[in-house]
Amino acid sequence: MPDTAFPFSAIVGQDSLKDALLISAIDPSLGGVLAFGDRGTGKTTMIRSLAALLPQQSVVKDCQFRCDGDKPAAFCPSCQALSKAGKLTTKKVSPPVIDLPLGATEDRVLGAIDLERALGSGEIVFEAGLLAAAHRGFLYVDEVNLLDDHLVDILLDAAASGVNRIEREGLSLSHAAQFVLIGSGNPEEGELRPQLLDRFGLFVEVTTPRDVAARVEIIKRRRAFDDDREGFAKTWSRKDAALRKRIVTGRENLSSVETSDEMLEKCAELCLALGSDGLRGELSLIRAATGFAALSGRGEVTLEDLRRAAPLALTHRLRKDPLDETKAVARVERAVGEILVS
Repeated sequence: MPDTAFPFSAIVGQDSLKDALLISAIDPSLGGVLAFGDRGTGKTTMIRSLAALLPQQSVVKDCQFRCDGDKPAAFCPSCQALSKAGKLTTKKVSPPVIDLPLGATEDRVLGAIDLERALGSGEIVFEAGLLAAAHRGFLYVDEVNLLDDHLVDILLDAAASGVNRIEREGLSLSHAAQFVLIGSGNPEEGELRPQLLDRFGLFVEVTTPRDVAARVEIIKRRRAFDDDREGFAKTWSRKDAALRKRIVTGRENLSSVETSDEMLEKCAELCLALGSDGLRGELSLIRAATGFAALSGRGEVTLEDLRRAAPLALTHRLRKDPLDETKAVARVERAVGEILVS
């Protein structure tokens, strides 16, 4: 079956990216994930696997804004009218994974007036863009470091606010656009501006597996999947179901996870020691640690949660030190070992 996604639980290695995606699924407000590194390491496979793993959503049928069928208060005007007339129908679908091509125009991303209908009948109709299509799902930008800066700004603003606002050509419109922004790229093809890098909530350096056994296992599982997709998915269905349950429970318990003053002080000490600018580091670190606590079924953030979250939340926020050639992730790990101790 061509549409069957590779089971998330069957993915070998890449634990940091798995962690980043899982806690982003629990808390989409984390600010998205930036995965930089080698090609052919399963980034796209992993994103689509996670989307297929998540519980299905209720959406209003044929709504271009993907209105939540379970939340009438958030319906767009068209869905509100259908609801009042008793003609609204819903359906269950998997969270979307929308690819944003490098050559996409601003109109394609934001949405625009349907010119064909405007010229033909004089009717002003808005044609939704990629931000609407990604609502309540994932927006994936491969080679994000090659994307025009103004488009990256638009994506990050929409991801942070959860709303897409269009004000142009006599059109004033806004709609919900709540999605997890996933960016990937190869640093050899160009760096991302520091201002934009800092606004991604989590960062993962993706590398090609160096362990022979791991590489062999990846090949075996991929071949088994290609030979019998449904059969392979069924083999891993119980593990995927258990992971799905953890995500659902984590979402339900996220708001009740507590963070003690001691943990907050540890966060501040760590960020000060690393010299991260502003307070985004602390905020991202706390949110990520809270996500890990929720994923693990705990009601309070622990030092272990902070240790797991620190490389993801802080590696891309460090200033470059010309006198220190140590990689950023190693600097974070070193500081974690010195500060986040019992």
